[in-house]
This record gives sequence, C-alpha cells and structure tokens, in this order.
Amino acid sequence: MAALPDRSLSFSYALFVLLMAAVGWLQLATIIVAALFSFLALRVLHFQKYKGLAVASFLVLIAALFYGFILFINHAIVVLPEIASTSIPVIVRYATEHGIDLPFTDTESLKAVALESIQTTVGFVGNFAKIATKEFVFLVVGVCVAIGIFLQPELVRNGEPQPLNLYSLHFGRLGQFFFSLYRSFERVMGAQVIISAVNTVLTALFIYSFSLRYAPLLVAITFLCGLLPVIGNIISNTIIVTVAFGVSPQFAGWALLFLVSIHKLEYFLNSKIIGKRIQQPMWLTLIALVLGERLFGIAGVILAPVVLNFIKVEASQYEP
Repeated sequence: MAALPDRSLSFSYALFVLLMAAVGWLQLATIIVAALFSFLALRVLHFQKYKGLAVASFLVLIAALFYGFILFINHAIVVLPEIASTSIPVIVRYATEHGIDLPFTDTESLKAVALESIQTTVGFVGNFAKIATKEFVFLVVGVCVAIGIFLQPELVRNGEPQPLNLYSLHFGRLGQFFFSLYRSFERVMGAQVIISAVNTVLTALFIYSFSLRYAPLLVAITFLCGLLPVIGNIISNTIIVTVAFGVSPQFAGWALLFLVSIHKLEYFLNSKIIGKRIQQPMWLTLIALVLGERLFGIAGVILAPVVLNFIKVEASQYEP
C-alpha cells in the first residue's frame, strides 16, 4: 500500500467528486450509464486490432436492440392492461374476503393510484414526452462518448503525465479515475448479468411449465428488471404474481413461494459471484442504492454499487 495521497492527488480526487456531484445535480447520470454499458459492449465485440469492425458490429447491435425494445413496448402496452383487467378483480375479491385493505378496488382506481404516484414523481404527465426525448438524447451522447473513448483509449487510460502544468496533471488523473470507475462497472455489472440470466432461466422454466399467460413478456421483464439490484426483482415478481392471480389465488401463492425460493438461491449466488468481486456488506449496498436513487434516479440504482466498489478500490490503495 502507498502512503496517504499528497495534496496534489487529493485535489484530483476532489475534482472527481465535484464532477460526480455535478452529474447528479444536472441529472446527467444516464449519459454515464449509457457510456459504461456501450464501452463494455465495444470491448466484448473487439477482436484483435479491428476496432472499426467492433464499432460497426456495436451499431448494428444497438439498432437491433432499439427495434426489439420498440416491439417490447408495443407488446407491453397491449398486454399490461389485459393483465390488470384479468387479475385485479380476483385480487380485490380475495382481499375483501380476507379483510385486506387495498388502495384500489378496480382497474380504474388502480390507474388513479398509479397516475397519482407518477404525477408525484414526475410532476406532470405532459412531461413524459419531454423526459423521454431528453433521456434518448442522453443515451445517444453516452454511446458517442463510449465510441470516442474506445477509438482513443489514451483519453482515459494514459499513464500519469509529467506535471508540466496543473491541467495535464489533473486531466491525466481524472482519466485514470474514470477508467477505474469503468473497471468497477465491468466487475459489478458482469456479476449482475450472470445472476439475472440464472434468475431468468429458472423463472422461465416455471412460467412455461405451468403455461402461464404472456410468457414471452414476463421472461423479458424478468431479465431486464434483474439488471437492477434488489428493486428489479420486486418489480418483476409483482407482475408475475399478479398474472398468477388471474389463474387463482392459490396458484399466486405457489408462484410467490417459488420466486422467493429463487431469490434465496440468489443470495447464495450474490455471495459467490458478487461477493467475491466486490465484497461489500448488504446493508452498505442498500444504503448506496437508496442514495443513488435519490441523487440519480433509476440510473443511480445501477451506478450505486459501481461507485461503492470504486471508492473501496481507490481507498484500499493507501495506508491509514
């Protein structure tokens, strides 16, 4: 281990912290997440020295994913109201019979509750198009940033330059910090993808074994939500149990029991896969997730364990 950082290095760390704080204040976390995901994909697609081929393959992949996402959204818009109209009456009847108070009594009241929640979070429904456009632009910017760094990696991975002036010194260090952040992202998200894939396969076996309706949509939701630590499983499980209620309350109970069993297995996977990679206690990860969501929104949920691991890696270099 090295000694504590000197004033110059401490100033570089302070600049990095200020940049991350500015990202949260200006709500630019989507750009960082998009850039990290894109750079990871480019590195996976990179073979030998053919970077141009990797970029071309990546752009084709982006187009295919965008097309698939549009199909997914169009399908979800049609199917999710069907799920609500089928399952909600069963849920309401079951809750009434067992004396359970719900914030809704039918599909329309559920829509009202959901709309009120959305309005509280977003502000106005009319902002949806504006927010979607802004986030799409941020995604494009993040992709362009990743491609630029991939083609010129010396922007972030160069060795610390000779301190000819303050700019070159701190610019080089900031590049090192950002690449260290990427390595943390690669380590954490690589583990998260593995866990999400295992969870999706087991859930798909359950869904198709019992011929649950809307199986393709449920499997896709399970995988996508699985990329979000902790909260993603809650979202996907809620949707699956809701669909199971459309069959019967008893079947919904068995579905919930199965999903809980899967997540008990995930705790083991977390300790074996993520635990070995980042070795962070669960309580600290949960605090980071809450802070990340408050500062950066959904993007913050993805960034929280990454930043936590980055802090640990950087701080572990120095003796107290």
